[in-house]
Amino acid sequence: MDIKEIKGLSENELKEKLSATRKQLMELEFKKSTGVEKPHLFRQAKKDIARILTVLKENSKKIEPPQKEQKEKI
Repeated sequence: MDIKEIKGLSENELKEKLSATRKQLMELEFKKSTGVEKPHLFRQAKKDIARILTVLKENSKKIEPPQKEQKEKI
């Protein structure tokens, strides 16, 4: 999942996507014992979880880019 897609989602959609991705990761962990055909899915799921948590944190803090102060000319 791309960061642009994640930033376009609402908070409720992000939380739903987060729980779904965590569930997917848990299922992959269970399948690990039998041998996973696509081991790259572990890394992808973990990165998606991190991206979603980052966007949720940014939204909760309402992070704004720093603004430069204008100096008065004397």
